[in-house]
Amino acid sequence: MTEIGKNLKNARIEKGYTLDDLQQITKIQKRYLIAIEDEKFDALPGDFYVKAFVRQYAETVGMDPEELLDEIGDGTPKPADITENAATREDVRSRIESTRQSMAKTNKFNRLLSYLPTVIIVLIVVAILGSIYFVAWNNHQKTADSQQIQSSSTKVSVSSDDVSSNKKKATKKSSSQKDSSSSASSTSSKKKDSSSAKKKGSRISLDSNSGSSFVYNLKNSPKENIVKVSVKDASAWTAVSVDGTQQWQGTLSSGEDHELKIPSGASSIAINLGNSKATKIEINGRNFNFMKDNSSLTVRTLTLNIK
Repeated sequence: MTEIGKNLKNARIEKGYTLDDLQQITKIQKRYLIAIEDEKFDALPGDFYVKAFVRQYAETVGMDPEELLDEIGDGTPKPADITENAATREDVRSRIESTRQSMAKTNKFNRLLSYLPTVIIVLIVVAILGSIYFVAWNNHQKTADSQQIQSSSTKVSVSSDDVSSNKKKATKKSSSQKDSSSSASSTSSKKKDSSSAKKKGSRISLDSNSGSSFVYNLKNSPKENIVKVSVKDASAWTAVSVDGTQQWQGTLSSGEDHELKIPSGASSIAINLGNSKATKIEINGRNFNFMKDNSSLTVRTLTLNIK
């Protein structure tokens, strides 16, 4: 009787994972995880999956899968087993990556469809405002032309003294308009400077969430974003993907951190957390307080759409 199941279970508990957490990370059904911990390997689909599931379980909780696999069977690794294990490992990773890419494409398409009604409404509002502005401008032009004709008729009948007086008034009015225009220009410039200052710095806002998946909008970000992951008080597994392609994944111990530069032109960043309560994330040097959105979750997926 081996202690494979007992050792795996102890490692899982030490990592702070529940069986549900492990199922979500490894994509292995919970009943198979329980069978592995109880060493009921005959409950698994076959020898192929016994080795594949034990290997993936061990890697997730930070154990050496080769030592555990040596305890299964006669304990002597065979060349065929080594080839089979490598193929199995690659097949599992390929299936997980394919599933993640498919989900990313589906989510992106659904988001585009959800924006369509908003775009249509905005276009209608712009068209209405444009029509109102055109009518108002046309009426203003007619009024200005009428006033100009009346002013010309009046000027013909006034005396030279009145003309001189009108010139002085016109000069004062022009000066007043220039001062007013200068003041308005200065005020507008200050408003633009204030608006520009407010736009500096990345801003993250929650767009939507479903279960343990959260979608955020990352605005005013630089061309190259920087993601920093750090861990405190426990170990935690993290994976970072850009536009559906995994850039990095690993398990960090307490006090460790990892920094990742996001390629220029990227449209989305996906961060999978195995122990979010012990994990801190910084985006472009600023703390990303994702725990305020349902702080009870341990495992979660964060997707940032770069605007």
